[in-house]
Amino acid sequence: MPLHHAVLALLNRRPNHGYELKARFEEAIGPQWGGLNIGHLYQILERLVRDSYVSRSQVTQTDRPDKNLYTLTEAGEAELREWATTAWVRTGGFRDELFLKLLGAVALGPQALTALIESQRQTYLSELAGLAQQRRAHADEPLVAVLIDAAIAHTKADLGLLDSAAQHLGPLATANGAQARTQGDADVAGGHESMRGSRTESA
Repeated sequence: MPLHHAVLALLNRRPNHGYELKARFEEAIGPQWGGLNIGHLYQILERLVRDSYVSRSQVTQTDRPDKNLYTLTEAGEAELREWATTAWVRTGGFRDELFLKLLGAVALGPQALTALIESQRQTYLSELAGLAQQRRAHADEPLVAVLIDAAIAHTKADLGLLDSAAQHLGPLATANGAQARTQGDADVAGGHESMRGSRTESA
């Protein structure tokens, strides 16, 4: 539950209400994660209250509706400490649409594979340029800078993957292309034989 634990981390500093938590999360994480949906955040808070990791109290306001204030409990702090001090283990594998695109391009032959790789390469290079600008803009925000550095490293690794894909998948794509041409020639030949057979029967 990474978002649940991130909310616990924010509440470890001080109690907050929902919209303050949303703003603090987006400020702390920066542009790499994207915005936090307020409806989803309130669902998270409800679950944390249910699990006794967070307590909820109501604050009366004279000029606007009352608001809920969320406070980290001792159980919540213990949960946060256990989560934040143990290693992260990948459990979902690498499910990137690029691998499915490579599957499709290899099936179509070498020209399709080359077109995909070159198009993807330009996309990654554009991403790196944008990330470099973000890195300069957030140089004074350590956590955001670390996340941008991670995105830069990941994108550079993806660029290397394209070279690997061209090397390892190129022969397979060539073979698939040759097979498709052979099948196409066979289909054309079969069509001609069928036409000749029809003319013979007509005669």
